[in-house]
Amino acid sequence: MLENWVVAPTCLPLVLRHCHACGSGRFRASGKFRVNAHHKLIDAWILALCTACGVTAKLTVLERVHVRSVRPELLDRLHGNDPGLTAELLQDPVVRRRHRIALDWDNAWCLDTGGSEHLHREAIDVSVRFAARIPVRPVRLIAEGCGLSRAEVERLSAEGKLVSAVRLSGKPSGDFTFMLKR
Repeated sequence: MLENWVVAPTCLPLVLRHCHACGSGRFRASGKFRVNAHHKLIDAWILALCTACGVTAKLTVLERVHVRSVRPELLDRLHGNDPGLTAELLQDPVVRRRHRIALDWDNAWCLDTGGSEHLHREAIDVSVRFAARIPVRPVRLIAEGCGLSRAEVERLSAEGKLVSAVRLSGKPSGDFTFMLKR
């Protein structure tokens, strides 16, 4: 029987970016936006606070865009400080590339295995689904989900008892499946 595991975010990730005030390299997205209108043009930013000194950084979302070209539901989400929109925009490769930022997902995600009845089975077939693009090593997920050490998971992989179509040593942020025989 196929088990379904889900890797889901628990909070917004930290933004890795240099602080001009204190030199720290981490910002916490506040989940709030600043929207500014200039006649028929609009600007919007994600607000992020330095974890060390509290200085606010603005990450541009919209820049001098004509108001009529922005979808009304997007404007409503910006004005309503929608935390879901903040998460979507932080994961957008265009936004990350524009601001030269990376995301730190440590302690910002959890693994839902649907229970512990699979821990005692001889063989399990698992489909891992990511609710967001969270880069996590498959070895870490398998170790956490099966109650094993990472070294044990790597040993099982070397012995051919752990089979997956994805490379277990990388950090995929997409869905994958694996089969484990003990």
